[in-house]
Amino acid sequence: MPPQNFDSYRPPQEPRRRDAKPKTKRRRRGAGAQDGSREERMVPNIEFESYYGKPVVKAPPWEWPIAVYLFLGGVAGGSALLSVGAEATGRDELRRNTRMSAAAAAGVGSLALIKDLGRPLRALNMFRVLKASSPMSWGSWLLATFGATSVAAAAAELDEVTDRRFPLPDAVRTVVHAASTPMAAVNGVLGAPLAVYTAVLFGDTSVPAWNEARRHLPFLFVSSAAAASGGLAMLTTPVEQAGPARAFAVLGAAGDVAATKAMQRQMDEVSYEPYEQGAPGKLLHWAEYLVIGGGVAAAVGGKNRVIAALSGAALLGASCLTRFGVLEAGLESTKDPKYVIEPQKRRLAQRMGAGDSITTA
Repeated sequence: MPPQNFDSYRPPQEPRRRDAKPKTKRRRRGAGAQDGSREERMVPNIEFESYYGKPVVKAPPWEWPIAVYLFLGGVAGGSALLSVGAEATGRDELRRNTRMSAAAAAGVGSLALIKDLGRPLRALNMFRVLKASSPMSWGSWLLATFGATSVAAAAAELDEVTDRRFPLPDAVRTVVHAASTPMAAVNGVLGAPLAVYTAVLFGDTSVPAWNEARRHLPFLFVSSAAAASGGLAMLTTPVEQAGPARAFAVLGAAGDVAATKAMQRQMDEVSYEPYEQGAPGKLLHWAEYLVIGGGVAAAVGGKNRVIAALSGAALLGASCLTRFGVLEAGLESTKDPKYVIEPQKRRLAQRMGAGDSITTA
């Protein structure tokens, strides 16, 4: 009869035979390490594709209006710089056209930004605070300040173009004309930061294609802005006064090509794939053709009115396509996890090869 304490009860076991061999656990075929080590792997080799069917990095909710804003912001910043040079060298028509171009581009670009935000109230919310660690916060205040100074600088030019037909009091008209030159100087100082801050903003995100190109995008954006603003001035200004604009456009085109080639050469193949494949690749390839053609035409035949206009249009188109291509490349890179995982593995291998014991990328 078994004992009453059922928890401690164990059934009797047969005595082990002296000639019996110990049982060995058979190894399942294909199990264990596959790299020659004795340690068994607890999980099979897998190819990482997504996390529960979701991308590794969430794409920013930016659409085509942001590319328009990027393009026009570069045009506005470059035009502001050109207006300062025109004022210093006594080129009145170039000064007038570049001041008005800066104000118009900043205004339309701001409308494109508001369009992407969806509601004007969201644009106002961007000015509630100034966050020193946020490129977007700095950019918002930079855009507002640039827009105000560009309008103040262009107001006197517009008044002169209309033969002072605006019904302004004499005191107001005097202030407007007196403030135009100082406001244009401030506007010119803000021009370069306006053209480059969006590249810093892109590089500060977790979007793989932008983050990996963060050292090259500022040079690309500034050069593209110079080419576009110089091209616009060549379109709107007689060739006799457009000398600084031609030089600015040629330098911008050369810098654009150099920055693109440096980015292609210094980035690894996986990280650069989004810039040369699919729709982004087509946009950027056409941008390269246009910027080379426009730059060469401006350098060789820029004193001819027709050639100057054609080269200016080509440079404007190249800058626009560059902004659209960079935007689309970033959005495409969020769709494939390899653009996140492969650069991380490469950085980890480099650090471990250098003797770093840290095991995070």
